[in-house]
Amino acid sequence: MSRGILNFDVGETVDLFMLIKNASKGIASNGKPFLTLILQDQSGEIEAKLWDASDEDEKNYAPQNIVKINGDIQNYRGKSQLKIRQIRPAGPLDGVKLGDFLETAPLSREEMTSRLTQYIFEMKNPNIQRITRHLIKKHQQAFLDYPAATKNHHEFVSGLAYHVVSMLDLAKVIAGLYPSLDKDLLYAGVILHDMGKVLELSGPVSTVYTVQGNLLGHITIMVNEIGKAADELGISGEEVLILQHLVLSHHGKAEWGSPKPPLIKEAEILHYIDNLDAKMNMLDRALERVKPGEFSERIYALDNRSFYKPFFHK
Repeated sequence: MSRGILNFDVGETVDLFMLIKNASKGIASNGKPFLTLILQDQSGEIEAKLWDASDEDEKNYAPQNIVKINGDIQNYRGKSQLKIRQIRPAGPLDGVKLGDFLETAPLSREEMTSRLTQYIFEMKNPNIQRITRHLIKKHQQAFLDYPAATKNHHEFVSGLAYHVVSMLDLAKVIAGLYPSLDKDLLYAGVILHDMGKVLELSGPVSTVYTVQGNLLGHITIMVNEIGKAADELGISGEEVLILQHLVLSHHGKAEWGSPKPPLIKEAEILHYIDNLDAKMNMLDRALERVKPGEFSERIYALDNRSFYKPFFHK
């Protein structure tokens, strides 16, 4: 692969193939239509504007299409933007394929599957273990392929499973420090909390919200899934209710999308673990493209702050 888009500095010229992740149409102040393109490769993504866009352009530059693009990296309101000089759709002779442009989790699917299996194996409560195993099996393919979000954190192929495995490792350490925590509940909460995203989102490439996602959201979807799993397995203990509560409350507050605040100790800790892993992922991704002594782009989900990278940082 050629040099990734995030490895270019402002003022540099780029000439490379990229995947269109997103395309939206707008009308410029002169009344002419334009396209806002989000372009991506394995290093990350960048925004570009295509001015005076025709209907033909709209067809050619739709999401999931690969393009050859020539342009300059500019700074626009503190963010890098690509100013397009030339753009064309990629053809069969260019020898490029979708997989070349997709950012993926740093762990293999096999490694993530074996770690998930190990954590489920460690559960002592048979009801919690059976419900968790049933749902993992039911949604396994999508669970291992999907991103954890459309933007902000873990928005890459296999991002959901990577987010969950990272959270499980964190949960294990925290449960070791605070033995009064119920490991089974914590592990099950981590595995199930975002699993509804496999029905909320469209898939790992050019991810958008499904009708079910827009109307119900991943929290409601997953509460229903836990209920269905319990019925199918003939389980009717209090564990079902508690698992549903863990999913319902993991965003922490109503204004962050939780129908209920955490009212069980493990639910409170699950919310912190989820938040910590998501924030750490955002920070790492923002700072990996910053030179020591400089500030990152503003991170919307972190109160729009720019973070500084100290000179002694590795």
